[in-house]
Amino acid sequence: MNTTADRMAAAYFDAIEFLCGVTPKGWYAEQGTARAAVTQAGVATLNVAYDTTPEPDLGSLDAMAIEVGRQAAHWSIMVRGEAGDEVAALAARHGLVERSDLPLLACAAEEIVFRATEAQRSLVRQVGGVESDLYTEALTRGFEAPEGVFGSLMGGGVLDADRITGYLAEECDLPAGTGLGMRTAGVIGVFNIAVVPSVRGNGLGRAITETVLRDALAAGADAAYLQASTMGRPLYESMGFRLVENWTVFHAR
Repeated sequence: MNTTADRMAAAYFDAIEFLCGVTPKGWYAEQGTARAAVTQAGVATLNVAYDTTPEPDLGSLDAMAIEVGRQAAHWSIMVRGEAGDEVAALAARHGLVERSDLPLLACAAEEIVFRATEAQRSLVRQVGGVESDLYTEALTRGFEAPEGVFGSLMGGGVLDADRITGYLAEECDLPAGTGLGMRTAGVIGVFNIAVVPSVRGNGLGRAITETVLRDALAAGADAAYLQASTMGRPLYESMGFRLVENWTVFHAR
């Protein structure tokens, strides 16, 4: 049994449940070991039917998929590990025929490598709900996403929630990047690391990530996890993160 993977997966699933409870249009449900999480953001992985175990309950997963598909235009089905043919067939019945890997990386507190300079870290600050529109704008630009794709995801006091801390990086007083920390039972989940294209390559992504981690460690976290994109993975691995489990996501074309 991969206890690290199980702990990090449990922390991630707790974080998603919590996010659905605080984001303005969120919805969440459970059946067996399957879950349904809807945020109404226009991102398939933010409206998802998933199973919390490496051996999914197909009947319950199908029921949760029906619910998510009813509520969100852009959605996905996610399972831990390599999806078998039965899961692929289930996803196909729901019109989700594209398949992607989603690496889950983790790091113990004592293994994290901090390299950002004080000058780089000084560009990053915490933000609350009063600046949610500014945060969402920077998040959208950082991910080069269509305007409005994140909708009200970060609105309604999400950035003021007691387990969530938002971060905004600025250069020349202009929003340049974002980060988000979500705390669950001694673990910090790192989300929304995004840097606008015009200022990439100068260490800002590292500075944001390190700031999320430093604050969490100071508050008592002993481990961290994140889901890495192909572009971001080399950075996170240079910070001490390692693959603990690869997940499979099914989405529409």
